[in-house]
Amino acid sequence: MYLLAMTTNVIEHELRRSTRVPLRVVLTVDSSAGIKGEGETIVVNLHGALISTELRLIVGMRISILVYLTGKHAQARVVYAGTQTPLHCGIELDEPRNIWGVSLLPYDWDES
Repeated sequence: MYLLAMTTNVIEHELRRSTRVPLRVVLTVDSSAGIKGEGETIVVNLHGALISTELRLIVGMRISILVYLTGKHAQARVVYAGTQTPLHCGIELDEPRNIWGVSLLPYDWDES
C-alpha cells in the first residue's frame, strides 16, 4: 500500500509541467462573458494557478487576469472548477510566465 501511494505521488509530480508554489496574491479576473471580479491565488506555477474568486467560472471559459503585486496581465482559460468548493478554479496561462512575482524561482521555471 505504501509503495503504491509513493509511486502515485512520483507519477503525479512527473506529470506536472512546473513546480507548484503556495502563494497568495490578489488579482482581478475578467471573463469572456464580460463579468469582472476579485480573487486571489492559492498555489501558482509557471503554467497557471489554483485561484479562489468571487465569480463562478466554468471549465473552458476564457479569462484575463491582472496580478496587482506585479501589474502583469495574462490571458488564460479555466481548466478546473471545484465541486466541493465551486469558487476554487484551476487556470492555465496561454503563455507560461512568472506573472505572480515569485522571486526565488524553482529549478524548472525556465521561461526561455
